[in-house]
Amino acid sequence: MFKKRTIVMLVFAMAMGLAAAFVAKGWAIKRLTVSTEDPGTPVVVAALQIPFGKKLEETDLRVKNMPSHLVPSSAYTDVESLNGTVAMGTIYPDEIVMREKVTPFGGGSALSAVIEPNKRAVTVRVNDVVGVAGFLMPGNRVDVVAAKPDGSRTNYKSETLLENVKVLAVDQTASPEKDKPVIVRAVTLELSPQDAELLVEATQEGVVQLALRNPLDDSKKPKAEVVAEAPKPKPVRKRVVATSQRVTIIRGTDVSTSRVSM
Repeated sequence: MFKKRTIVMLVFAMAMGLAAAFVAKGWAIKRLTVSTEDPGTPVVVAALQIPFGKKLEETDLRVKNMPSHLVPSSAYTDVESLNGTVAMGTIYPDEIVMREKVTPFGGGSALSAVIEPNKRAVTVRVNDVVGVAGFLMPGNRVDVVAAKPDGSRTNYKSETLLENVKVLAVDQTASPEKDKPVIVRAVTLELSPQDAELLVEATQEGVVQLALRNPLDDSKKPKAEVVAEAPKPKPVRKRVVATSQRVTIIRGTDVSTSRVSM
């Protein structure tokens, strides 16, 4: 009885496995093969590796035919639509060029096209210490620490002036494709106009230091709590009590008394 039940269970499991394999095979064939009725859709892909900030040219691109159901909705279908655009990130060979990967180019340097709206690019002069020993790369996030003289040339007061600032470029390199530290002389940061004014003022009043952040860390320092001072007690006005004494005045036979304040 036990052997019969075991054989039945094994046969049932094999039948279910074969059915699942048959369904999976049919689904894969349907998804991965091109129907004779579907001529495919042309999409633009990268012909070679396109670095960040590069203005796209026709030699960088090529058109490839793909099944219609595999083409993303934001893909480009012709090379002419990409005229005057700049890569917002590295695009690898045979990667589909999508609208999220490029931005319109309005002239000037290619770096200006990748600056976020309402932001500004501000360059700070650095050395091997300020530039985090050359480990800064485009795309990193840093904090800006400012140190100002505290009433003398030897004492400085430091504070974190700006937090979670994006590095746009190091020296004249805007591509993040670096794997070795390089000592640089200038770092370009992406700041709001108000933060740009604070940074320029701090560089004139003292020195600034860049602190490299973990890309997954978006925390900010806690704001200093303002402790309200207890109101000072009003001074108590002392009452001045006037004292007086009596003075007796004798003129001949006339005697009179009057009060004199002291």
